[in-house]
Amino acid sequence: MGEQKESNRSRRRGASAAAFVGLSVIAGVLVSAMVAPVVAVAGVATETGIHLFETMPEALTVDALAQTTDIYAKNSAGEPVLLASVYEQNRKNVDWDGISPFVKDALTATEDPRFYTHGGVDIPSALRAAIGNASSGKVDSGASTITMQYVKNILMQRAEAIRDKDKRTAAYKEATKTSMDRKLREMRLAIGLEKSLPKDQILLGYLNIAHFGGSVYGIEAAAEYYFGVTAAELTLAQAAALVATVNAPNDLRIDDPDNIGDNKFRRDNDVLAAMLEEKKITRAQHDEAVALPIEPNITPPSTGCVTANPLGAGFFCDYVQRVIENEKVLPDATDPAYSSFKRGGYDIYTTLDLDLQASAVAAVDAYVPHATEVLDLGSSLVTVEPGTGRILAMAQNKDFNAAQEETSPENTAVNYSTDSDYGGSNGFQAGSTYKVFTLAEWLKDGRSLNDVVNGDSRALNLSSFKDSCQGSGSGPYTPKNDGGQKPGNISVRAATAGSVNGAYFSMAQKLDQCEIRKTAEAFGVKRADGKPLTSFVSDVLGTNEVAPVRMAAAFAGIANEGVYCAPIAIDRIVAPDGAEVPVPASTCSEAVSPEVAATMASALQSVTRGGGTGSASNPNDGVPVFGKTGTTDSEKDTWFVGSTTRLTTAVWVGNVTGDVSLRRTKVGGIQADQLRHRVWKQYMTAANTVHPGEDFPEATGRPVKD
Repeated sequence: MGEQKESNRSRRRGASAAAFVGLSVIAGVLVSAMVAPVVAVAGVATETGIHLFETMPEALTVDALAQTTDIYAKNSAGEPVLLASVYEQNRKNVDWDGISPFVKDALTATEDPRFYTHGGVDIPSALRAAIGNASSGKVDSGASTITMQYVKNILMQRAEAIRDKDKRTAAYKEATKTSMDRKLREMRLAIGLEKSLPKDQILLGYLNIAHFGGSVYGIEAAAEYYFGVTAAELTLAQAAALVATVNAPNDLRIDDPDNIGDNKFRRDNDVLAAMLEEKKITRAQHDEAVALPIEPNITPPSTGCVTANPLGAGFFCDYVQRVIENEKVLPDATDPAYSSFKRGGYDIYTTLDLDLQASAVAAVDAYVPHATEVLDLGSSLVTVEPGTGRILAMAQNKDFNAAQEETSPENTAVNYSTDSDYGGSNGFQAGSTYKVFTLAEWLKDGRSLNDVVNGDSRALNLSSFKDSCQGSGSGPYTPKNDGGQKPGNISVRAATAGSVNGAYFSMAQKLDQCEIRKTAEAFGVKRADGKPLTSFVSDVLGTNEVAPVRMAAAFAGIANEGVYCAPIAIDRIVAPDGAEVPVPASTCSEAVSPEVAATMASALQSVTRGGGTGSASNPNDGVPVFGKTGTTDSEKDTWFVGSTTRLTTAVWVGNVTGDVSLRRTKVGGIQADQLRHRVWKQYMTAANTVHPGEDFPEATGRPVKD
């Protein structure tokens, strides 16, 4: 029996020796020390290990890392200001000079003292590991160098970037399993990496890719999160504490108080001790650092659109994200399991003007509370720039909260400003603001503001209204004027200024309801629920539910001499490599002729003058303004949409749920149907000081007289 054991030992020694010679051709004593004993113990021919090593790829491409995407607005100087950051992995790549020398020395001294002298694999360490592996018959110790760890991290990141869940899981398991072939692969790739990259670049790559616990990746994000400093500012003790985590990121992360004792033990006895032994620090530095307690200054990074709430821009931020998803601006932006939006490290520069946004938030907050016991009150303010479609402000009387199940009366996930597909509601009836499309069709049909129509409320027969799209209706229809007005015959200009329902039905009787709908569509109006606009007779009074951003863009088309420009929220997107990513451009098209638009603007200026229903909104600051009021049945929703030549703003105040009359309700001592005017006036008074409008083009064509 003893002879057999000795014979086995002899065979193993012989196999190891043979393997050493064969593998030294490929990687010196490296693979012989690391692999051959294990192969022999396992009873596998050494040549199999050699073949496995030789057939593995030598080259490894360093992929782009998952990085944080940043969303920016602009300040008054036109400079970008961070609104929010989104990420799957909290990482900020940093260059060599942006990292404290203490970090580099701590890592090399602890993890790989001969990093700058070996060729990717440390032979003495591999030999020690091989002896241990030979005695155990397992690959318990890998003697991984920093280069090998970098290779492993690259393969893990590559696995996590695979879109298919099953393939992603399999690739991650392959990259992290404890096995001989994985170690061989890491060695081979590490040797190849050392041939293609300088040492400092490998060390930098590792420090940018390494996991530091939770969602924190890379030394810059780790320094900021755990200590509230940059990687360049890390002290010796701080650097050592972070390097202490790299082998057990979640077990030694110091945002958990229970881990601090274990982290300090490894910091002092492994990291700082190794730095002293390798003469990276002096005894005095070592002793001083060991004496220091670990005192984290946890600084959570801004993540998600809730971090834009202090600027009142959470809903706008969410709208930007939905534009990217819905319009497929970035690859895989719609895939929740793998989103380049959250991984790609893009800089997204939006259209938001922070000065206007601040004025918008101030105006809404001044008059519309976040919550009231009287009704479920909502409000939205949206500003669109005529001629470009750029959304410059978007505010509402709630805080943004993406978690719908955790919302309260003071916050919501619903953006009142936009369509349901973009995070909004199903819209709100536009009321008499929608009359502008009947006015546009009236003028397109060659008629005048001076034409006189019957303004009285009266019984109408639906068959008297033409609809070339869906056919005329039948039966009686008895709409009423607001407040029971009986103005008799009245000019179209006066009917517009006073928002006389009866007069607008008289106008509609002479037109085609289908064409009125088509004119609204030409101005970019869509139902917020995604369904087609209807062309019922009642739609003259704005019974289609629309979003404020749609009405703002439509009125901007009037101010822009009849040319409608679709609203946009993104100016530029820049990839991490500096490349420009194409963004949705505003499409502009003529909705009405310049002559019709000028005449519409003339009529709508009458709304904002003395006696007009919108006069309470007029800042009366010398800047010409036009607009239109809107109030729905039972005063459930109220609107004012108006414009200068520079800015077009829609304000909606109404019931989010329920049907409480705003006219019969007071909020903050103010009759609630007047809140829209107070908000619009305060906001535009401030806006006009920065962006003063000019005179609107003079109305031409058929004579227009007051």
